[in-house]
Amino acid sequence: MSKKLFVGGLSFSTNDEALRAAFASFGAVTEATVVTDRDSGRSRGFGFVTMPSDAEADKAIEGMNGKVLDGRTLNVGVARARANDRDGFNDRGSRNRW
Repeated sequence: MSKKLFVGGLSFSTNDEALRAAFASFGAVTEATVVTDRDSGRSRGFGFVTMPSDAEADKAIEGMNGKVLDGRTLNVGVARARANDRDGFNDRGSRNRW
């Protein structure tokens, strides 16, 4: 089963390819995405890496958490699902559209 990792503390210059390369030494990388601002296109300083095996993902967390990439110290852990309030509003105060 695949595991999605949250990667925080990314440099604004880190792109998808650099993120993928940094995690590839721990196993196969299914997807590597740096989250960008939709208006400016600039990195928001975090991203996600998906690895096909839990064992590889666990090795990547252990190996990359606290390491430096592009001059910034990374914070790596298992990604959690977004939590939405029960009243139908998301964490930004907008009404969810089902």
